[in-house]
Amino acid sequence: MKQPRDFSLHGAVDLGARQAAAQRRQRAAEQGNADSDQPGGQSGFIIDVTDESFNTDVVLRSQTVPVVLDLWADWCGPCKQLGPILEKIATEANGAFVLARVDVDANPQLSAALQVQSIPMVVAVIGGQVADGFLGAMPESQVRQWLGQVMQVADQLGMKPGTAAGVAAGDRGDIQAAGQPGAFGEPGGDIYAEAQQAMERGDMSAAEAAFEKALAANPDDPVATMGLRQVGLIRRVEGYDQAAARHAAASQPDDADAQVRVADIDLAMGRIEESFDRLLATIKRTSGEERDRARKHLVSLFEIFPPKDPRVARARAALSKLLF
Repeated sequence: MKQPRDFSLHGAVDLGARQAAAQRRQRAAEQGNADSDQPGGQSGFIIDVTDESFNTDVVLRSQTVPVVLDLWADWCGPCKQLGPILEKIATEANGAFVLARVDVDANPQLSAALQVQSIPMVVAVIGGQVADGFLGAMPESQVRQWLGQVMQVADQLGMKPGTAAGVAAGDRGDIQAAGQPGAFGEPGGDIYAEAQQAMERGDMSAAEAAFEKALAANPDDPVATMGLRQVGLIRRVEGYDQAAARHAAASQPDDADAQVRVADIDLAMGRIEESFDRLLATIKRTSGEERDRARKHLVSLFEIFPPKDPRVARARAALSKLLF
C-alpha cells in the first residue's frame, strides 16, 4: 500500500454521502450515552475523527501514543466485519493505542489526503507519520499480529502506555527543560521542592534520591521522570572532557558513543535541536548495535522534556521516518 508523505487536507469535494453520514452521526448522538460503555462506543481510546479534528485527534496525539486509523463506510460489508475486531482489541488494550474511526463518506478531504482507494483501510500513525497499514478485512489473529508489530515500533520510539495520559492530565510543566537542567516552575509538592533545592546547590545525589522517592510513590510520574533524566544528563556531562569529546565525535562519525557524548554536551548547553539532529544523523548512517545505541539514547533524551515539546515532536517524527 502506498503511504502518504504528509497529512495536508486540501481539494475537498462536497459529496452527497457526507450529509447522509452526518445524519447517521446525529441519530447516534440522539441515542444518548447508552452505548458509550460498549466496545463500539465513544471512549478516550476509541474515537470518531473528522476532517476538522484530524490534526488534533490523530497527528498531535500520535506524538505520545500510537493511533490506529480505521477508514470505513456504512455501505461497506467487510468494514462491518473488521470494525468490531479493532474495537474489541482497543478496549482490551485500555489506552495502549487509540483507535480512530474515519467515515470516508463524511470526510472526503481526509480520504483524499490518505489516498484511500478501497476500504476497509487501516493505517497506524506514530510520531505524526504513517508507520504501517493494510487493506481489507483480516481475521482477528492477523490483526493482533499486525498490532503487535505496531506496538514494537512505538516501543522503539520510547512511547509507553499511560505516559501520554499521565502528562495530559497534569500538563504541569514543573520542569522547564529548555536547555537549563534543574530549572523548575512551581514544584508539585515537598518532594519536588526538595529535588529543586538539591539541584540548585549542586547536590545531584540528593536530587536523584528525591526524584526516586517520587517515582516509588507513583511510577508514572512524568515530572519525576524528567527530573531524574536531567540529573543523569548533568552527571554525565560533568564527567566529560568536552574538547576531547568533540574531537572524537568529529574523527569517528560512526562511533555512537562518541556522538552520544557530544549530544549530551549540546543539550546541556541549550543546543537542543543540534543534540537531537546529531543523534538522528548517527542513526541514519549506522547500523546494528551502533544504530541501536544512538536510538536508545535519543529516546532517553526525549524524556527530559514534556512530550508536547515541539522539538521532541519534530525529532520523534524524524526518528519514525528512519525506523520505517
